[in-house]
Amino acid sequence: MSITAEAVYENGMLKFQQPLPLAEQEHVRVTVETTSSWAKQTAGLIRWPGDVETLERIALDPDLDPQEGP
Repeated sequence: MSITAEAVYENGMLKFQQPLPLAEQEHVRVTVETTSSWAKQTAGLIRWPGDVETLERIALDPDLDPQEGP
């Protein structure tokens, strides 16, 4: 069975926004996927001096896609 649930990371713990349909002591495998944008997650990797919103706008602008050139 697979469950997708929203949670907030707080004080070292994930706090789910609703109860999960699991039995007490049930073992599970957890995959964590953040909901922040890829630009926010990777801005430090390319030493971007500007703000995250500008980086995301530039990266997603189809007119600036190098594969779309002549």
